[in-house]
Amino acid sequence: MSVLMVSGTGTEIGKTVVTSAIAAAAVAAGRSVAVLKPAQTGVGPQEPGDAAEAVRLAGPSVTAVELARYPEPLAPDTAARRSGLPTLAPAQIAEAAERLSLDHDLVLVEGAGGLLVHFDESGNTLADAARLLGAPTLIVAPAGLGTLNSTTLTAEALRARDLTPLGVVVGSWPQSPDLAARCNLADLTRSSGLPLLGAVPEGSGTLAPELFRASAPSWLAPSLSGTWSARSFLSTWSPPTFVPTGAPSSPAGV
Repeated sequence: MSVLMVSGTGTEIGKTVVTSAIAAAAVAAGRSVAVLKPAQTGVGPQEPGDAAEAVRLAGPSVTAVELARYPEPLAPDTAARRSGLPTLAPAQIAEAAERLSLDHDLVLVEGAGGLLVHFDESGNTLADAARLLGAPTLIVAPAGLGTLNSTTLTAEALRARDLTPLGVVVGSWPQSPDLAARCNLADLTRSSGLPLLGAVPEGSGTLAPELFRASAPSWLAPSLSGTWSARSFLSTWSPPTFVPTGAPSSPAGV
């Protein structure tokens, strides 16, 4: 696996932190890593974007590449049209990833929002770039209510396009998970048909970079250069069995 697409089920769910954690774990395993952010939205010309954040967290050996930047926090196609800047075609994304793969062991392509967010006027998406590259896609999902539907829909969208969904990483595992989050851990695999490949703790992006790099492998499964065990994690956070407190009274004469 030299190129990996990283897509969320939506926005603000920890996709950049997960990308950074994968980069950090791969670097710790001795691999050279590049992070490609095709379209960065919602930041000014001199502000650091998601690719720069990956370098800050994962380390200076990571190569960061950004292809386009749009000032408003919108879908790339919408942000490009509103700013009068050119959009990105899937071929441009694929070409950039292929160039980076020539001298990097791993290229992480971080999408914008969800899988089917439009990048250009023709309605092309991250999935179209994945098809050109023949690359698998990792799904980053939230922990709470609604994640079963959005994660399963994303997995089905990938399969419908003959693309390979690699697995699911929970982008921000709560410090005190509620019942829904704990139930979703097991239900995510059953619903999406995909393996659970990690859970990044809530607030990990605020850690000091050195601590982030040291901790990252413990959040990710071996297929992502980590040491995390889904079985162990599930056994720790499995919800207690529901035991009814009482049965309804039987009708008279029954």
